[in-house]
Amino acid sequence: MHRLPGLDLLRAWAIVWVMLFHSYVVGGLGDRFAWLGNDGWMGVDLFFVLSGYLIGYPLLASLARGEALAWPAFYRRRAFRILPAFVAVLAVYLAWPALREAPGLAPAWQFLSFTLNLLIDYEHDKAFSHAWSLCVEEHFYLLFPWLAWWLVRRPSLGKALAVGLGVAAIGMAVRGYVWLHAMGPVIGQPGPAFGLRFVEGIYYPTWARLDGLLAGVALAALRVGRPQAWMHLQRHAGVVLMAGLGLFALAWCLFRERLGFWPSVVGYPLLSLALALCVGAATALPAGWAVPGAGWLARVSYSLYLSHKLALHAVATWWVGPWQLHGLSAFALYAVGVLAAGAALYYAVERPFLRWREWLDGRRPRITADMPEAA
Repeated sequence: MHRLPGLDLLRAWAIVWVMLFHSYVVGGLGDRFAWLGNDGWMGVDLFFVLSGYLIGYPLLASLARGEALAWPAFYRRRAFRILPAFVAVLAVYLAWPALREAPGLAPAWQFLSFTLNLLIDYEHDKAFSHAWSLCVEEHFYLLFPWLAWWLVRRPSLGKALAVGLGVAAIGMAVRGYVWLHAMGPVIGQPGPAFGLRFVEGIYYPTWARLDGLLAGVALAALRVGRPQAWMHLQRHAGVVLMAGLGLFALAWCLFRERLGFWPSVVGYPLLSLALALCVGAATALPAGWAVPGAGWLARVSYSLYLSHKLALHAVATWWVGPWQLHGLSAFALYAVGVLAAGAALYYAVERPFLRWREWLDGRRPRITADMPEAA
């Protein structure tokens, strides 16, 4: 199986960072280690960039070769990739309320229609709220193939740039408008209104969160449409990585005031550009540089993402709380519980459906890090 160790490493880091961030559901990491998870929400943006690249490249490459848009196969493969594990976890949330990390759960139809991120009442329905990012991904899957087909049918650099910059500009305008008209009036007022309006109006909606996917698609378009520039990037991956880390440091500083106006407006495209440079550099990492364990974490990252809040809450309720564990012993138990739950979901549900999909496609079962099914 051909794997890209650099992308494995980034995906592994993204899922670990997100899970550390979501440790707030069990009280967090404590004052001493809080810095490890404070910015873990950025891991979702890294997932978006990876998805944009891994979905965008094979689709754009096939269209550039003059092949027809195989949209039934595309949507079938996406359905096999996303739905089985997602529906299994949703069933657990619906059937066993005691396992939920928060008491309120949005109606099932919002999850099944992938409209959760557009309609959620975050004040009352926090359980399984991290499914918002799956809604963004699903909307991307629905629209991107047709947009790509339209762009490649009569390729034009100007048209592609106009669409890309337009999407970025719309996102910035929407976030700026929401901040000024929904969040601005409650600045300085006590209560959670400011944060709730940020989550519901800026952080969750698809039209405000396309920067990462756009950056990943732009990276894929560079590889397909400008192969010489892509090879130049590969040869100078170290320089590209340093540029990406420099922009990331700038974005990180900007997001010190995460709910502020300028972070909300320009922070997300800046962060996405930084992460896209890191992803581009990571594709050039030699196979011999693979980090032990990163490949496995990358493979099970989707199952981990879906199940980790359930696992954290279960470990806290059944073991850490009753046994009064603290510090490293509690952390180790949380880690074991989260990895065990994610592995169980992957091996029992996700991987069998992926192999079934490959069998239906008439190919030998394979799950590779540089193909869309790994996104």
